[in-house]
Amino acid sequence: MPLDRTGQAEAFDAIGDRYDQAFPHKEGQVTSAEWLIRSLPAGARVLDLGCGTGAPTALQLAEAGLRVVGVDLSDGMVTLARENVPTGEFHQADIADLRPGGPRDLGRFDAVAAFFSLLMLPRAEIPLALRTIHHLLPPGGLFALSMVEADVDDFSIPFIGSTIRVSGYLRDELREVVEAADFEIVEELSYTYAPASVDVPPEVQIFLRCRRRA
Repeated sequence: MPLDRTGQAEAFDAIGDRYDQAFPHKEGQVTSAEWLIRSLPAGARVLDLGCGTGAPTALQLAEAGLRVVGVDLSDGMVTLARENVPTGEFHQADIADLRPGGPRDLGRFDAVAAFFSLLMLPRAEIPLALRTIHHLLPPGGLFALSMVEADVDDFSIPFIGSTIRVSGYLRDELREVVEAADFEIVEELSYTYAPASVDVPPEVQIFLRCRRRA
């Protein structure tokens, strides 16, 4: 499948640390990362997929004694993450690069966090991304996912002074897509969130806590 990331990385390069200013309170991310921290032994290896600036997730995980590897499509975001989380390991890469037999092999992980990163993909690519995450985990490995609840596919929206394309699902369909990728959903939480940025509308955020089935 040909991948089209036109404008996505450039938009986040331009947004930079204004992203954290627009989304100052990330309660769902923080509590989901706390679930990972409680569930993993010290020194466990965690992939922050779509790490952004590294705050709060990569920093939170690193400060808890976990080995954090972050990946982001935006080189600008990776630069900020390296500054914000000096003990982490960060790479500019596409999730498709991490697929089995793909060009980047970062090893395997005890857990993966994907907070609002899969929504940057067209719906046709999301099952492949979930299979990639499944491949990166051992049986029983943990997967923390968040998406915005919305029935859209590769839809252009204004976002903090730039334009990005996003996809989403209504929650029942999201569960179906995740379970079809051979994950068990062990807990679901949702939050109504109003970003500080005036061009980003209020949204319902869905957080799924999952385990890879054998």
